[in-house]
Amino acid sequence: MYLLNGESKHCVDVSDRGFQYGDGLFETIEILNGKPLFLSSHLDRLLAGCERLLIPPPDRKILTQEARRMSSEVDHAVLKLMVTRGSGGRGYRQPAAIHPTRLFSRHPYPQYPETLQNQGVAVRFCRNRLGLNPTLAGIKHMNRLEQILARAEWRDDDIQEGLMLSHEGYVIEGTMSNVFYVKDQRLISAPVERCGVAGIVRSLIFNLADQHAIEARQDYFLPEQLLQADEIFLTNSIIGIWPVNKLEQQAFTIGPLTKKLQTAYQQLKQREAQHD
Repeated sequence: MYLLNGESKHCVDVSDRGFQYGDGLFETIEILNGKPLFLSSHLDRLLAGCERLLIPPPDRKILTQEARRMSSEVDHAVLKLMVTRGSGGRGYRQPAAIHPTRLFSRHPYPQYPETLQNQGVAVRFCRNRLGLNPTLAGIKHMNRLEQILARAEWRDDDIQEGLMLSHEGYVIEGTMSNVFYVKDQRLISAPVERCGVAGIVRSLIFNLADQHAIEARQDYFLPEQLLQADEIFLTNSIIGIWPVNKLEQQAFTIGPLTKKLQTAYQQLKQREAQHD
């Protein structure tokens, strides 16, 4: 199902700058019990991205209404929201009059095996690296070529994710996820001020850590530091929390902090799904 500028349409103008240049932003939202989870946080990030990219922001109330409309008919699904600068002439110069395009699309929820949550996933390091660009860091802009090229590095179905480094050599994130690790009861994730995405679940994990008296911080770390971790897990809005049981050739156990945060996050999701 699609909702284009408030109407049930499937076709976007070929001159749309999102199609032409990747000139826009997107959010991927889990629908549970007919409700878009953590919608307010997703819209906060989207509208902050609009400000960063100089795109006139869509009306938040309209976005909220349309997101709820797209979610109300289903129990469990994925909602994608895209906002572009709209149609414009050839060339990079912005049109004098900007009329943003907003597009909602709804998709089936991926049928991930329960073992990924319970037994963990295998991951690897990617060769392709993230460029440093503080202007674009944190937001979910539509140009994902770095992640696409990194994901093309492997076809082994036993490897669920690849970890990407900055050009300085620090581990920043996965191709589709944020990365946390635990060392000596401390929870660490890389800063995303210069590259990477400020994930919604990433932010929620820091909040949950604070609520459960878990010491947590943002700090840069190298691959060799990650390989010495006590626990590693991945997060995004669709997978939630995936423990890592193998990184390259190094095996890891699913530790107590990961399990504690998995339980806390599931409880938070259920409360959010029941909230009007």
